[in-house]
Amino acid sequence: MLTGLDHLVVTVTDMGRAVDFYSRVLGLDVRYRDAQRVDLMLGDTALRLHQTDTDIAPISATPTPGSLDLCLRCQLPLDEFKQHLDALGIEVELGPVARQGANGAIESVYLRDPDGNLLEICRPAR
Repeated sequence: MLTGLDHLVVTVTDMGRAVDFYSRVLGLDVRYRDAQRVDLMLGDTALRLHQTDTDIAPISATPTPGSLDLCLRCQLPLDEFKQHLDALGIEVELGPVARQGANGAIESVYLRDPDGNLLEICRPAR
């Protein structure tokens, strides 16, 4: 019946700060939809940013910045990705560590976005 994920809404406190982080740190392409919505593209799926004071309706019952725990696949080897984070002064909270992904064993590093959302960046285990 369902075939995949179209977009996932990320509630943020500061749109500009979030766009900067996700584009500069994670390399996501930015698509400005309107003054209150920005899409960050992951292939054909979007992380859609909504600011906390949005007029958009409907929205979730309790849109809360910092409540997301999201795992994203990385094309780079994790040591290269970690070097990229180091060069930008982005703290790695944990990793690389072995984890289980949707399709098998993965290695992951963990960091947080400016609103405190937990981001797990993974690659298939070797």
